Amino acid sequence: MGEQRASGASSSTDSYSTPSPSASPSPSPAPRQHVTLLEPSHQHKKKSKKVFRVFRSVFRSFPIITPAACKIPVLPGGSLPDQHRSGSSGSRVTGTLFGYRKGRVSLSIQESPRCLPSLVVELAMQTMVLQKELSGGMVRIALETEKRGDKEKIKIMDEPLWTMFSNGKKTGYGVKRDATEEDLNVMELLRPVSMGAGVLPGNTEFEGPDSEMAYMRAYFERVVGSKDSETFYMLSPEGNNGPELSIFFVRV
Repeated sequence: MGEQRASGASSSTDSYSTPSPSASPSPSPAPRQHVTLLEPSHQHKKKSKKVFRVFRSVFRSFPIITPAACKIPVLPGGSLPDQHRSGSSGSRVTGTLFGYRKGRVSLSIQESPRCLPSLVVELAMQTMVLQKELSGGMVRIALETEKRGDKEKIKIMDEPLWTMFSNGKKTGYGVKRDATEEDLNVMELLRPVSMGAGVLPGNTEFEGPDSEMAYMRAYFERVVGSKDSETFYMLSPEGNNGPELSIFFVRV
């Protein structure tokens, strides 16, 4: 998440500005970015369950905690997967980390920059904290959920709640949610961007006039280890040594 603005960001500032006063008896809301994103080819048609919304509303109110270092969750076999020793080649997807600097960072996974998000997870970490950790080198984020008998038919990416670890430290809870209007506006603004980092104009109505939304977008290799584990490895541009960010979804 760098300090340069994405191309076209300045021209899209109105997407987040407060609507100006109007004499009309029915004032219109703030201008919204017209969403032209496409449905993913593998998108499953399903409706969110009410219990998912309850989980989201409850756990979003939990504070971000930073206790003493904990052991990072491991997969059966005693270690986290390594893309260089894995025999299976993963599929490539687009991953975007974005959020207001003092707010929680969210992860969006898309089939491509032109598609609607297939997954949005609100992580238990402030955006500026993730920026700092990324500047220090390798970051490993593990999202762990319990394996239960009644969850056998639920795909791991459909789980509503995960315990989150960042480089071995428990930080709180990651929560899956439906893409909000603001999420879709961000994805639309970043549609021409395949890889990069920068800032987008903030929503002055909620975050203050000086706020900015930071983002980092890259290609990720998605590796499915089993029905209880999926991993996303950030792919670095040619010339760099391997991924700097790995995100593990694990049921244990």
